[in-house]
Amino acid sequence: MWSYVGSKQQQRWLWHAIDHHTGEVLAYVLSNHQDSAFLQLKALLEPFGIMQFYTDAWGAYERHLDPAFHTVGKVNTQRIERKHLTLRTRIKRLARKTICFSKSIGLHDVVIGLFINRYEFGLNV
Repeated sequence: MWSYVGSKQQQRWLWHAIDHHTGEVLAYVLSNHQDSAFLQLKALLEPFGIMQFYTDAWGAYERHLDPAFHTVGKVNTQRIERKHLTLRTRIKRLARKTICFSKSIGLHDVVIGLFINRYEFGLNV
């Protein structure tokens, strides 16, 4: 899921992984749209022993995932798209047309991270 800070040239991406069966968020990374961001997320998922990945067709997945354990398509990504809609509805700075916006990358990431920690993990950070 992408958003931006100040202008569309300063894109921020929310990389998150959910359990395919339960819909629970396992891990997330707020970063740019580079392979290194996906590799950070993949490292966070290692303790879970994840074997199968369901993604869109972005190139980083093909470069860093074994094709035998990687499925591309929208059939298995509905839950994560639902999470995106919840985020856009509840965090106004993620809505497309709004007067609420972030002026700094740090504040942008903190607001989204706090929401995910509280909503998904039940943490009162």
